[in-house]
Amino acid sequence: MTPFSLTDEHRAIRDAAFRYAEAELHPLFARMDDEDWYPEHLMAKLGADGYCGLTAPVELGGAGMDLMGAGLVGEAFAYWNTNASFIWGPHENLCLNNILRNGSPEQIARFAPGLISGRKVGALGLTEPGAGSDALGSMATRAVRDGDDYVITGQKMFISNGPVADVILLYAKTAPDLGAKGISAFVVETDTPGFKVAQTLTKMGWRGCPTGELVFDAMRVPAANRLGPENSGVAVVMSGLDIERAFLCLPSIGAAQRCLDLSLDYAATRRQFGKPIGSFQMIQSHLAEMATLIEAARVTAYSALAACDTMQHGDGGRGTIHRLCAQSVMFGAEMLARVTDLAVQIHGGSGFIWDTEVNRHYRNARIASLGGGTTEVRKLIIAEELFRERGLSLR
Repeated sequence: MTPFSLTDEHRAIRDAAFRYAEAELHPLFARMDDEDWYPEHLMAKLGADGYCGLTAPVELGGAGMDLMGAGLVGEAFAYWNTNASFIWGPHENLCLNNILRNGSPEQIARFAPGLISGRKVGALGLTEPGAGSDALGSMATRAVRDGDDYVITGQKMFISNGPVADVILLYAKTAPDLGAKGISAFVVETDTPGFKVAQTLTKMGWRGCPTGELVFDAMRVPAANRLGPENSGVAVVMSGLDIERAFLCLPSIGAAQRCLDLSLDYAATRRQFGKPIGSFQMIQSHLAEMATLIEAARVTAYSALAACDTMQHGDGGRGTIHRLCAQSVMFGAEMLARVTDLAVQIHGGSGFIWDTEVNRHYRNARIASLGGGTTEVRKLIIAEELFRERGLSLR
């Protein structure tokens, strides 16, 4: 048990999602990884079974959960199929939850039902070919007002679900001279003329999770699709990034826990020198380290998600919550890298084979220190907030 106390409701949510993922998602894992196969039925299936729109109001067809409940579902999904969880996560958290938090009642009524049902697949469009860690300052995509529309021109890169998305929460510069303060957020539909998928990327991990480069070529988007006032997109970005970072750690925990459980089973059954390798002190040391790192990451992640559940609109991107979320995803990524490495070590030669489950998790783990902001950026955020909390200036 962790010191962080989950409610009975949260435990029930986690346990139900765990059983569901074992039955419905785990059978897809091998084919997704082996063939880079995207299960086209997945999102509609998850929607029909009540696993899309977890944070959406019940009156819209959602589950009315808090972020903690949704995060626990992500943890359970990743335990059984990390790849499927990273199709569901960008849809559920990066796109739908951001629309729910920042959209007008009319926008929510227009876009949320299709995403909640899973009939529409969602994505987030922020990163660009020349704008990664400096996503806001270096953003080149432009949205120019023209009557009742905006004309959007630019590219987005490394977009999870981008090649299959129906709805994208897109960021573009509406006042380039204002830098990061001149960004606006838009909900765009990919059946609009001017949109195209430039390429679908082949990745070492997260296979079966379509990731691509998107092009917006004078794409006309109604002004009614803008989230919030013009040039207020930075608030949407920053609150969304904090939640993304807290949310992102939960799948890392699920995958790491799966690797620990597989390693325990292997250590108990694999025999060398006439005894199970789990009786060797070095193997026991590895297992103890894995378990401790996972528990520490779990407490950190749960604390960050709980803080996000209390975050007021516009509070993201600064203060203690900004630091907590960065700490959560930074430590979660380092934990996952170490745990998957030790899992392969315990499995020995079989862990080096492509189609073993620990090998799939080992390859998936590498993205954890890159996605949602690199480890280096996370450390900068943490240090800057520590100075700020103590009233210390570096100017």
